[in-house]
Amino acid sequence: MLSNNDVHRIDNRWLLIQGFGMDADLSGLRAFIATAEDLHFGRAGARLFITQQALSKRIRRLEEALGTPLFERTTRSIELTAAGRRFLPLAVEAVAAFDRAVEAVRVVHDPIRVDVYDERFTPLRMVREASERDPRLRVEVSMRQGLAVALPALRRQEIDAAFGRVHDLPGPWPEELAHRLVRLEPLAAFVPEDHAHAHMSELRPADLRVGGIAMPDPAGAAEWRGYLKRLADHLGVPLRFTEPAIGERHLIQQFLREKSAVGLGETSIDATGSGLRRIPLVDPTPLIPWSVVWHRRNPHRLLPVLLDHLPPVNRPDPADRRHWIPELDMTPVTSSASAPPL
Repeated sequence: MLSNNDVHRIDNRWLLIQGFGMDADLSGLRAFIATAEDLHFGRAGARLFITQQALSKRIRRLEEALGTPLFERTTRSIELTAAGRRFLPLAVEAVAAFDRAVEAVRVVHDPIRVDVYDERFTPLRMVREASERDPRLRVEVSMRQGLAVALPALRRQEIDAAFGRVHDLPGPWPEELAHRLVRLEPLAAFVPEDHAHAHMSELRPADLRVGGIAMPDPAGAAEWRGYLKRLADHLGVPLRFTEPAIGERHLIQQFLREKSAVGLGETSIDATGSGLRRIPLVDPTPLIPWSVVWHRRNPHRLLPVLLDHLPPVNRPDPADRRHWIPELDMTPVTSSASAPPL
């Protein structure tokens, strides 16, 4: 059995587990900590954005390396073993020490790593404008095409900030992450020049109820899928998902195929030369709520600089029927909040 004497702190609080021939398994430690805190494999997996099966494998691998079980499992519940209770505070300290060690060796001039969701959307322009205004901002951009996909990297501090919609994500909101609403971007309809609505100067919900909305499948972007479903339900129009779009050209090709349904995109998208017409949506105009998300303990010196260039924006007045965001998005998300079913 694992005892306190098996675990020793060395060199700046890092841990070496002696007598088991194991290297530090960070993914296993993180899986163990999450499960020990929740005492529920499903909730712990959701926190780490991995499947329950993957979580169980990581814990089994850690237990095999330690040579002792960390949990007592029954058909109805799980509990920490005596060894698990002794191991938990040291595992928490080990992971925290590793995260601090990684930050300590970062080169002081490292660029800030920001996930901007996708090249088609507003966050890329926001980051570009911030870097043009402030020469201190050296930015390394990634595009994971979904906040749900970016959150695990944010939690591991592999990236320093990410943009996206913070509601309709799988699992509870991670307590260690902060967020701020920074943009409400209007949506417009995009239709080919021979579309049934191409002659119209603006579109209302009644105009969309025959052909509906056709959008590329958001794939891993659960929050974007949730937004589209809530929008379609609010407008009372049918919604159809097509194959995922691989890049902007593929998206345009999909929109050009539609002769009755409309595609949606940010009003700021320039459709010149694409064969598409951009038509405003009114009564209401849907707004995309873009938030910036970051780790509360991220020490990167450029993170406060970036956040200073991204001031908060106010949510629309619920009484203003000219604009719409999901009712769910009218309040900040919290770690205890859960989305109502779509």
